[in-house]
Amino acid sequence: MSWDAFQREALAELGHVLYAPLQAGPAGARAVDVDPVMLARLARAAGVEADALVAHADIAGLTATLRGDPAAKRALWPRLRALRGSRG
Repeated sequence: MSWDAFQREALAELGHVLYAPLQAGPAGARAVDVDPVMLARLARAAGVEADALVAHADIAGLTATLRGDPAAKRALWPRLRALRGSRG
């Protein structure tokens, strides 16, 4: 969703934090570097569509850093299980 300056200011006054949307495309054009293969794997593990997982920017933003980091992968599993549990 795109917000104009007034709407962003009003939402900030209400205490809401606006996040930049994740976008596919060249690495320089993305708000967050997303590994599409890892995103698909995480979505499958969570039992959701990859597009739905993009809405969770905190999880989707981790995709580029998960390769070779077992501790980060282990820390991510409870969040993926929570997503799986929340959809049904």
